[in-house]
Amino acid sequence: MVSEKMVIGFLGAGGIARAHAFALNSLRYFYPEVPEIVFEAVCSARKESRDAFAEKFNFQKSLSIEEFRSNTDINTVLILGPNKVHFEHLKMALEMPSVNRIYLEKPVCSNLEEELEMAKIAGESGKVIQIGFQYLQTASVREALAFWHSGKLGNPIHFDLKYYHGDYLQQSYRDKRITRLTPAPDGGAMADLGSHGISLLMAFLGENLQITSAFQAGRFDDVPEDSDLFSSLSLVHPENFAAGTMSASRISSGTGDLVSLEIYAEKGMLRYSSHSVDYFEYYLEETGQWIRQVVGSNYLPISSFPSGHVPPGWLRSMIHAHYIFLGGKDPKAFVPELKHGLAVQRIVRETAKFLKTYRDLIIKQ
Repeated sequence: MVSEKMVIGFLGAGGIARAHAFALNSLRYFYPEVPEIVFEAVCSARKESRDAFAEKFNFQKSLSIEEFRSNTDINTVLILGPNKVHFEHLKMALEMPSVNRIYLEKPVCSNLEEELEMAKIAGESGKVIQIGFQYLQTASVREALAFWHSGKLGNPIHFDLKYYHGDYLQQSYRDKRITRLTPAPDGGAMADLGSHGISLLMAFLGENLQITSAFQAGRFDDVPEDSDLFSSLSLVHPENFAAGTMSASRISSGTGDLVSLEIYAEKGMLRYSSHSVDYFEYYLEETGQWIRQVVGSNYLPISSFPSGHVPPGWLRSMIHAHYIFLGGKDPKAFVPELKHGLAVQRIVRETAKFLKTYRDLIIKQ
């Protein structure tokens, strides 16, 4: 863990910013060594929002965007605003000479032009840039990744990943989240939820996944036709010919918040579900046995607070993501840098093209 003082600035003061403030405040309880953290400034478009956020979460300053840009004390920036400003805010943070660490919430950008410019940035910035794919740091996913990459299951053959919830079935919920109903790839289920699923698949299988087809479902009068409420992709990895499906849904009744992954391989299979978050399972053809690998809240050998057998919650993975972001060493962790974020964004962007083809061929007939 680095010893430098982290002087932190938030770009964004919404719900996800609250979660990040919680995670940063919680680090000292979970890890024996953490740097000194100073909540320097918060910035958002609405002054009343950032003022209230600064007061509630003990940020020293509430700043406009220009005031934030000129603050030379900030060395760590978290980009937590609406999707459409992520690229603009990343460019600004990179131009701030005092900033050396940037945490960028997904999706990394909104269009191909931004994506191409970000690809140049990825190799030139020299700064730490970590993308907000917190599910990668779930304790059981961390251990499942280590097991998968041990090679004991052999090469993948086919796979299925789902990320579902049903909140957008409710009109009142949609009314509060109109900004998330923008057309893909800026908005929609695949950009919002599916990007986490794509990230997980790439961590296991590699970043060269390709889409072969896509479709969407669910229609409401108040939702733009090109904002997918449910979408499903057929994917293939051209190097090993593993193929499968990945679906994202905002309208799957009764699922709660579900992340489900199954990978079938030459020597067995692996599966994980967020409905049983404290373990993953695998089957070995050689023994004909299922193994349930209980992980709980263990991030051994780094931490097992509050106890290894306690099931972790969603925020626990975000805390570990910030441990890594601030310099913590974890050899088992898959760290989603900007290159990974752009690989995910490529699939999100291409999804929009495939969904348009589907709508033109099927829905508009």
